Amino acid sequence: MDTTVLKAVPLFKDLSEEEIDNLGALMSEVSLKRGDTLFHEGDDGDRLYIVTEGKVKLSHASDDGRENLLAVLGPGEIIGELSLFDLGKRSSTVTAIAPTRLLALAHSDMRNFLSAHLELSLSMLRELAVRLRHTNEQLADLVFSDVPGRVAKALLDLANRFGERTPEGIYVAHDLTQEELAHLVGASRETVNKSLADFVSRGWIRLEGRAVLLIEVPRLQRRAH
Repeated sequence: MDTTVLKAVPLFKDLSEEEIDNLGALMSEVSLKRGDTLFHEGDDGDRLYIVTEGKVKLSHASDDGRENLLAVLGPGEIIGELSLFDLGKRSSTVTAIAPTRLLALAHSDMRNFLSAHLELSLSMLRELAVRLRHTNEQLADLVFSDVPGRVAKALLDLANRFGERTPEGIYVAHDLTQEELAHLVGASRETVNKSLADFVSRGWIRLEGRAVLLIEVPRLQRRAH
């Protein structure tokens, strides 16, 4: 297996080449088409995954069937690490929103590896702390921010993780439908579309299918706060 991609994963940055090769030998590859589901909420979790190419969405279904989009993850990010510490059911459904490739690692293999590499255990805890901090920020935004502010913040977050700088601005191929973007923001599609249309009319962004060009980043940053 080509372990080059593992060297770019922040979680493994302190491992030697030999250690990364040993870890890669324990992994298997998974390929998904857009719309394919990696696992469903409530499934048993026996492995974690690392995204190497593409994007997936993490979603939670409410009792009445509505979807709450929790996060969008891309290359270098980890899925399913919580069940390393808590052997409960999967807490979300993971679906590919673009052609996606992942590396899979059984929890038993990962736990054995962690036992021999205590520095990696600390890195894993830091990763979990970042996730928890992000969740707390999302909850605060739902309480204290209006919809346009949440839309601006979501666009900036997507740009920070998936954006490419161009002469015109930051081009973000987020691969989300309008409905999925609304779920990510935690608002109705109509309200989110009004916010996007307002940003377009002000010249702050340009919409391009499942992508967006951020033209006036400082104005979006001020609107997000």
